[in-house]
Amino acid sequence: MKNNINNEQRRLILRSCLAMILASSLNISFAQSNWPQKPIRFIVPFVPGGTSDIVARTAGQELSRQLPFPVILENKAGGGGVPAMQEVAKSAPDGYTMILGHVGSMAVNPYIFTNTGYDVNKDFAPVTLLAKVPSLFVVHPDLPVENLKELVAYAKNNPGKLNYGSAGNASAGHLAMEYLKLTTGMDITHIPYKGTGPALTDLLAGRIQVFSAGTPALLQYIRSGKLKAIATGTPQRISSLPNLPTVAESGYKGFESVQWYGILVPARTPESVIKRIQEESYKALRTPAVAERFASEDAVIGGGSPAEFAALIAQQQRVWKDVVARANIRAD
Repeated sequence: MKNNINNEQRRLILRSCLAMILASSLNISFAQSNWPQKPIRFIVPFVPGGTSDIVARTAGQELSRQLPFPVILENKAGGGGVPAMQEVAKSAPDGYTMILGHVGSMAVNPYIFTNTGYDVNKDFAPVTLLAKVPSLFVVHPDLPVENLKELVAYAKNNPGKLNYGSAGNASAGHLAMEYLKLTTGMDITHIPYKGTGPALTDLLAGRIQVFSAGTPALLQYIRSGKLKAIATGTPQRISSLPNLPTVAESGYKGFESVQWYGILVPARTPESVIKRIQEESYKALRTPAVAERFASEDAVIGGGSPAEFAALIAQQQRVWKDVVARANIRAD
């Protein structure tokens, strides 16, 4: 068959194709440099009311004030955070879907779930740490103990009698308590709930006796006398509860359990968009409203680079892989 396209026509077609490619590249570049152009979904893999929700909501509200479009929080609880992570892993890598990552979803789930359908280290891009929050250990006021040493003695004298609640399997409170049990040799039964709120309801009613969570969820109940704080998992005492000993001070040197929360996006999200989210998060965390709120709860403000957050996740994976194996933590 005779080719009817001459050289001049070929050059015109080639120039048209190149122009289309250039225009497409410019449009993508323009969209990235002008992020956001629509509302941003911020997925929280727990029910409202817990520390994760409080941290995400505090940061998200400030981001909404800074950005031309709102950051909309969506609580998608259940399954140890796996369904929420699956959804975000499959989302478009354009910066319009973020998820709150924490110790359970990033450093524990990889070792207790055999097939989640995603790889936390390959299918997500760390953006920035939002905050580190002290882990507090509390008991119901009716329990006849005043400190951690007395709790350990009571638990050993009454093996299997005490129950502790958590926001769910692989939640930060579950991990902190299992780590404490390993360290102290206590025999306390785990009762998983669907979120911090339901667990706190039963704790306040005395249906469970022991609990661990972050300062944002617990301080109001400690100050009102509805719960009794017996130790903090931080290396040093915290300013909001200066008379509360650390676990290390209570006779268990080297013990440390701190909750942490940060933003992740789907892998392959453009670096320019990740950088913008990190920069906006840094500013949001240092506004008076957010800084004062976090300081009142002894939360250490984040906002650092993606590389710094990635390094923290890797370090925490090494720590909790060992705890998961020793405590024989299993998925629901």
